[in-house]
This record gives sequence, C-alpha cells and structure tokens, in this order.
Amino acid sequence: MTGDGRYRVVPRTLTFLRRGEQWLLIRRAADRALWPGLYNGIGGHVEEGEGILASARREVLEEAGIRVEDLRLVGVIHASEGPRGVAVFVFTGTAPTAEVVPSTEGTLVWATLVEALGLDLMPDLRQILPRLLGMRPEDPPFLARSTLDAAGRPVIAFE
Repeated sequence: MTGDGRYRVVPRTLTFLRRGEQWLLIRRAADRALWPGLYNGIGGHVEEGEGILASARREVLEEAGIRVEDLRLVGVIHASEGPRGVAVFVFTGTAPTAEVVPSTEGTLVWATLVEALGLDLMPDLRQILPRLLGMRPEDPPFLARSTLDAAGRPVIAFE
C-alpha cells in the first residue's frame, strides 16, 4: 500500500525463447538482489513510458544480445511482494540464433525441458515450463497468482 492507501503493481516481463527443443535460461548472477544463482527466463522491469512488448524485446536484447520479433504473450502472473504487487507478462518466442552475448545479469544456457528441470530453477518454473511446452498457438494466455511461502519461495497457482 502507498500513503494514499492504494495497492500498487510494478510491471515486469519474463521471456522464454525456444530453439528447437531447447529453452534459453539465465542463471542470475550472484550479486543480483532478486534470486541470485537461480535459473529463470529473461526479463526485468518495464521502464516508464515503455510498452510491455517493447520491454520484453529490450530485456532479451540487453541480457542475451538477441533481437527477437515474434514474441507472443502466453501468460500474466500477479505476484505479491509485501505491500505492493508485480504484474509479470510472460512471453515466448523463437530465437533466430543460438548465439548469445554474455551480460552482467548472469550466465545464459540453452536447455531442454528435462535438462532445465535438473537445474536450480526459480521454484515456480517447475510448473511454468511444462505449461509453456503444452500450449498451442490458439490457447489464450494463462492467468496465475504467485505468493511467497514461509521460506520466501514463490508458489504459483493457475486460475
């Protein structure tokens, strides 16, 4: 809540690129404030005045050095972070290349679903990745709510 009593939500994007059977994941750098050392999709905050899709494209370019045009909105997650929330816009797309450019955000890896499930993933990715794999092009975006458990790990519930 803010001083005026209104609940505020911060917009973020989270993108999962595929190349064949592999997904592009990033292992968050040890110095990152959020989820250091864990694997996740590529994403970040939507900047003031920036569109949601433009933000997803910018984050992929900044964190992986890949220009991608065919992103598709596949889900929206409302996450609670104490007195404020986060609206995470989840995208998928096809990577035009397997070549990535390292960034200070973390280490990039290509992994199949089976390989990814063996990594130190963000806890909610164990449910999100299989859902993404099973989605058909005509499926509507999923809606989900994410809360933190007693240990501070995200727990996702699909609507």
